[in-house]
Amino acid sequence: QVQLVESGGGLVQAGGSLRLSCAASGRTFSRYAVGWFRQAPGKEREFVAAISFMHATTYNTNSVKGRFTIARDNAKNTVYLHMDSLKPEDTAVYYCAAKDGNYYYTLSNEYDYWGQGTQVTVSS
Repeated sequence: QVQLVESGGGLVQAGGSLRLSCAASGRTFSRYAVGWFRQAPGKEREFVAAISFMHATTYNTNSVKGRFTIARDNAKNTVYLHMDSLKPEDTAVYYCAAKDGNYYYTLSNEYDYWGQGTQVTVSS
């Protein structure tokens, strides 16, 4: 069983930066793939970025490539999402999710554990 807690969301002006954290419980978290997803009001949940336990990464190239960076610190059981050059369209609730697997995963139904989400609001 893995429990995930997101933090770091908030209100930021367009062009600004935030770093989201996903802190996990569980001794074997280093073996888990972790993904970040977001959901804006009235829209479906959208894949943002993912990282494998071997630190391989992938991004939603249409939305965030070149602006967001995912990274993990297994010693701290934490995965980060660094978000730069934020835009109003990045406004959403951001969720992290985890799966015990060998790769990274981009579909929400592939993940077994979810956090409660953290709100990111980007003002224009």
